[in-house]
Amino acid sequence: MPVVHGPTVDAQTRCIHYRTPLDVIALRFACCGEYYPCHLCHEETVGHASRPWPASSRHERAVLCGVCWSELTIAQYLQAEDCPYCAAAFNPGCALHHELYFE
Repeated sequence: MPVVHGPTVDAQTRCIHYRTPLDVIALRFACCGEYYPCHLCHEETVGHASRPWPASSRHERAVLCGVCWSELTIAQYLQAEDCPYCAAAFNPGCALHHELYFE
């Protein structure tokens, strides 16, 4: 099972920054390969800058559903409104931050 780093507040990967019922994903950062609930958790926890996954990395498993703990590819996540494995709804507002994670 993947480890989610940073200030999580529950077992579904919610964090101190994003903790609505729909905030149930963690992202594996391209810079370090570690999962964090959000970009702010990454910034507050590590001593290096984050960088987005290159567009050529859509096949990488880099998104973790905090409900069923399935790892989604970037392509699966970018096309989904909910988890393709357990149907947990994802926060549509996360799309506002996609450029922080994905080119």
